[in-house]
Amino acid sequence: MAGQVGIRRVSGKNSYMKKVLSITAVVLVVGLGIFIYYYYFKAFGEGTKFGELNYVVKKGWLFKTYEGKLIQAGFRSKTPGSVQSYEFEFSVTDTAIANKLMYNSGKSVLLHYKEYGGRIPWRGYSNFIVDSIVSITEPEK
Repeated sequence: MAGQVGIRRVSGKNSYMKKVLSITAVVLVVGLGIFIYYYYFKAFGEGTKFGELNYVVKKGWLFKTYEGKLIQAGFRSKTPGSVQSYEFEFSVTDTAIANKLMYNSGKSVLLHYKEYGGRIPWRGYSNFIVDSIVSITEPEK
């Protein structure tokens, strides 16, 4: 026995490193999940927009979504004597709201929307998601 070299195990150090790595991995996964939730699924702003409804269309290759454009009248312009137009591009997730907007294209509408940090393919091409129609009126001539 005197001539044998003793093999010493370092299992204490190995198990400590495994614990640290697993805790770090769990914290990273949870942190990433929280970030994704707040960026893509939690609305960070909402409001209303008024203007003339230009169009609402259903489009997409894999995910069919409703996309629309609202033309808002503006008064500021870089060129003196002209009026600048503002465009508000939005997506609609509710089929009933989208159909109602399609049939009222060209009219003045007041839309309520929610703004998200990022786009999701099945929700639409825009960060602005219209969730209700406040009013629809004939455009002023």
